[in-house]
Amino acid sequence: MIKMKVVVDAKDHILGRLASKVAKLALEGNEVIILNSEKTVISGTNKKVVEEFFKEKHERGDPYHGPFYPRYPDQIVKRVIRGMLPYKKERGRKALKRIKAYIGVPEELKEDYEKAIRFEDCTLDKLNKRAKFEYLENISRKLGAKW
Repeated sequence: MIKMKVVVDAKDHILGRLASKVAKLALEGNEVIILNSEKTVISGTNKKVVEEFFKEKHERGDPYHGPFYPRYPDQIVKRVIRGMLPYKKERGRKALKRIKAYIGVPEELKEDYEKAIRFEDCTLDKLNKRAKFEYLENISRKLGAKW
């Protein structure tokens, strides 16, 4: 019962705002594909604080029992979206399965990338010129991701 396939170019989108839009689309029954997830932006504070926040999340818990937090940007984006879904209920789990996130643009999605949508109210242009931000790619590399 998929309504339609929505392809989103995540380049220069603010992560939280993008996640809320994608979660809403998925709950409505759409299949959502997120491209260029490594070019998503985390805003709000300086780079050092953001890096420490994600490092603390990643290292929290027991390596055998969790909680497990991802280090790759596509998985981080999906995890943030999961936080905006009622994933413990059936409709939230189904919505989460309809979301796919990719690093870059895969070969099989090149033609869909031409039609990718951008949420103008979620982009970096809406930030104050002096606002501090960090790309998810840099944070992911600091966590040890290699792609």
